Amino acid sequence: MKVVIQRVTSASVNINESELATIGKGLLILLGIETEDTVSDAEKLCAKIPKIRIFSDENRLMNLSNSDVNGDYLVVSQFTLHAETRKGNRPSYIKAARPEQAIPLYEKFIELLYKKQVKNFHR
Repeated sequence: MKVVIQRVTSASVNINESELATIGKGLLILLGIETEDTVSDAEKLCAKIPKIRIFSDENRLMNLSNSDVNGDYLVVSQFTLHAETRKGNRPSYIKAARPEQAIPLYEKFIELLYKKQVKNFHR
């Protein structure tokens, strides 16, 4: 499982000019699921993400977590995080999980993160 975590002042997902999800201050999480990933991997990430201290405190030091700032979450599935680009010019996604495996694990990830931050979750 690979994640790219970006702190944001706001973020949204739009499909065909229709807003699907939006958040204010918080974390935008791009989630890539690999064929070898398990629920245990999701549990570890969801335990850690709310505690990662990447928001600035009053002294402009990154000492605050998303939980500390009452931040939101926006999780976006992103299989391209598993692109293999060492050979040639066409990325290979052989390590990325197929939808029948990835979707249930993605939904489990959201459920686990939701349990950590019930009042702050947006989907």
